[in-house]
Amino acid sequence: MSNMQTATLTHLNANGAAAMVDINDKMANQRVARASAKVQTSSKVIKLIEQALLKKGDVLATARIAGIMAAKKTSELIPLCHSLMLSKVSIDFQLNPERGQIYIESYCSVTGQTGVEMEALTAASVAALTIYDMCKAVDKSMSIHDVQLLEKTGGKSGHYLLETHHD
Repeated sequence: MSNMQTATLTHLNANGAAAMVDINDKMANQRVARASAKVQTSSKVIKLIEQALLKKGDVLATARIAGIMAAKKTSELIPLCHSLMLSKVSIDFQLNPERGQIYIESYCSVTGQTGVEMEALTAASVAALTIYDMCKAVDKSMSIHDVQLLEKTGGKSGHYLLETHHD
């Protein structure tokens, strides 16, 4: 039986109502998560980003800052997330002009009693949304795809690694 079949929803109380998970009895340890997102656009937009020719400024620098800020504010955005004292947040980009794609990967770490998966997912998502915002004047048909957890370590569920991800 897989973990998905034996797992239970942790954010529900005995009556089935939404509840924040009690982490008082959990041991603090290092927890890391990586997540990704992909922006599909045109080769033209990728070239404008590479040459820093968009009117709103440096797209990737702005998206990186937005992703980091979003990770820090995840508990304010996702109702049942715990507020975490993040140790590190980073956002990296890979541009593929031929495919018109921007691959985004976020990394978050903390020493604490709960994981950083939501922070990593939020960081990648907001970085992608920021790219959309900064480039929409050139390409309103951009789309955001494949927001997903790539890896997580720490906690009682142990190590998780997505078996297949971006090409």
